[in-house]
Amino acid sequence: MTSMPTRVSRERLVADYRRVRAQTLALCEGLEVEDMVVQTMDDVSPTKWHLAHMTWFFETVVLSACAPDYRVHDASFADLFNSYYQALGDPFPRGRRGTLSRPTLREVLAYRHAVDAAMLRQLESCDEDVFERAAPLVEIGIGHEEQHQELLLMDALHVLAANPRAPAYRAPTDRAPTDRAAADGRRSSASECSGMDPACFIPFDASFVEVGASEGSFAYDNERPRHEVHVAAFEIAERPVTVGDYRAFIEDGAYENSDLWLADGWAELQRQAWRGPEYWRSCGRPVRAMSLRGLREVHDDEPVCHVSYYEADAFARWAGCRLPTEFEWEAAAARTPLGGNLLEAGVLHPMATKPHANAVDEPRVQQCFGDVWEWTSSPYAPYPGFVPFEGLLGEYNGKFMVNQLVLRGGSCLTPRAHLRRSYRNFFYPQQRWMMAGFRLARTPARSAA
Repeated sequence: MTSMPTRVSRERLVADYRRVRAQTLALCEGLEVEDMVVQTMDDVSPTKWHLAHMTWFFETVVLSACAPDYRVHDASFADLFNSYYQALGDPFPRGRRGTLSRPTLREVLAYRHAVDAAMLRQLESCDEDVFERAAPLVEIGIGHEEQHQELLLMDALHVLAANPRAPAYRAPTDRAPTDRAAADGRRSSASECSGMDPACFIPFDASFVEVGASEGSFAYDNERPRHEVHVAAFEIAERPVTVGDYRAFIEDGAYENSDLWLADGWAELQRQAWRGPEYWRSCGRPVRAMSLRGLREVHDDEPVCHVSYYEADAFARWAGCRLPTEFEWEAAAARTPLGGNLLEAGVLHPMATKPHANAVDEPRVQQCFGDVWEWTSSPYAPYPGFVPFEGLLGEYNGKFMVNQLVLRGGSCLTPRAHLRRSYRNFFYPQQRWMMAGFRLARTPARSAA
């Protein structure tokens, strides 16, 4: 079994626990009670369920294991709010979570309050031996809650987008940095650096690179072990594909051209009647799309978002390129500072690319972190030597390592504390309600010969 994350101080862990639990409740302030109980498709969970499940995780994984005197808040919650842990019971079917009118939201919030009180008592007063067992479990629980903060918001967007009134989660004027490209010097036209322009591809020589998470820092089991891989020479786009790029793809008839699509992708396109990205209400000028700030005009120079792997792959083929592998992506991102348009910025949708501050700067890939998760061509599979977390958490990641693709980076809904170069997100190729975009890559002609 793989080791748990490194231990942190008691004071730091208590502070992190308080922070993440408070942040989750703050994220719900833009939602009405009625918004929090709706399930619009099987992949979407009601906000109320997210709130209960995050709490169930701490109660089940930490308190039941490390606090022998703790009595469960409500025995019926054990299965209702278990996501997929077969070793812990009989999870309530995912597609029926929206049928749970009871427990009420008020009861779920009382559940959170009770578990928080028990968790803080335990963390602040337990002896060192118990704390040493509990600390790595709490770290994973904090990371788990940060994952669900992003899930909560992307699920809420799907719920709000299904409403013909197009209600906003946050008012359009209640934003942090402005999303107008001209206001901060961001590119005002996608044509200045098209994803297909050779000048905007950054070359990388063939090399052996280390990928994955280092020991001694928090990471999930699927990010380890850190290991060396050979990456052949490649070129990768400086920035993600933009709305303007993607609109050109649509206008060229790509959604009617089966030659561009994988067979499964074409079948999904036909079945779902796709004609553009999820949430786009129009594909002309201007593009208007549903967002957490309601129906908004989408700028040509911001990254395209809410596209499936199939759409990303078809665009790459149309552009005469391909998607990067996850190892190419990680190698390219190694010299890009962590940070970007993340959850704490409060923008809640992708923003346009900032140009280099200095024209003589060494070119580097931009917007690796924040704005949109980026599809790669890599299947979600275990690293060589992968072993799952110990005990109850052995089901956390490994059981999903089939039929999914890896996404890298982070999005405008990803909490800053959850950001890592080694983070491996994963979704099925047809899914697109998440904040997913992509960038292009290609193999240099001399390497392809």
